[in-house]
This record gives sequence, C-alpha cells and structure tokens, in this order.
Amino acid sequence: MAERKAFLLRADPRLLEVLQRWANDDLRSLNAQIEFLLRRAVAEAGRAPPPAAAPAPQAKADSEVDSE
Repeated sequence: MAERKAFLLRADPRLLEVLQRWANDDLRSLNAQIEFLLRRAVAEAGRAPPPAAAPAPQAKADSEVDSE
C-alpha cells in the first residue's frame, strides 16, 4: 500500500456534514470520501499523474535458456 501523509484540513462544518453523509451513503470513511473526490477531480482536470509502470519482465539467464 502506498505511504500516506497526514495533513490538517480546515473546512466549513456544514461542508463536512454533507461530506460525512455522502461518505456514509457510499460506505466510506470521511477521509476516504475526501480522497476519492480529490482523485476524481484531479483526473477530470487532466492533472492525474501517469500510472506507475509495471516492472519489465526479466530476461532469462543463459543457464535457464539452456536447461529448457
């Protein structure tokens, strides 16, 4: 799992109430709901980082090729 960084978020209490109800409806924690919405907003704005590249397959060593 990716490392998480904690930070303080100051928000209007009414906004937090709305987000908490929405999170409850989606069976998420408030933190997960806020992260979900931020990720979606970043993606919709075209600012999402490129997906992490999968590790390249390793070439077989000469000894492995000879034994096949």
